[in-house]
Amino acid sequence: MTDKENELKFEDAMIQLEDIVGELEHGDVPLEKAIELFQEGMKLSQLCSQKLEQVERRIEMIVEENGELRKKPFGSELDVNGGDAL
Repeated sequence: MTDKENELKFEDAMIQLEDIVGELEHGDVPLEKAIELFQEGMKLSQLCSQKLEQVERRIEMIVEENGELRKKPFGSELDVNGGDAL
C-alpha cells in the first residue's frame, strides 16, 4: 500500500469507489479502462476493509458488570460463563 493510500480517509475512498462502480455500471467504458477501474476499485475496497478492521480493534464497549461500568474490547464476551458474545 502506498503512502497516498494510507493517507486517504475512509469516506474519500468510499466516494472514489462509488464513482468507479458508477462508471463501470454505465457500460460504455473501453475494456482496458474498465480493467484499470476494476483494479483501482479492488485496491480501494481492500483499503476500506483494512480501515474498518483497524477501527473495530480500537472500539471499546462499556459494559455494566455488578453495578460497575467496565471497558471491554469490541467483540469480547459479556459473560465468560456462557453469556452472549457481543
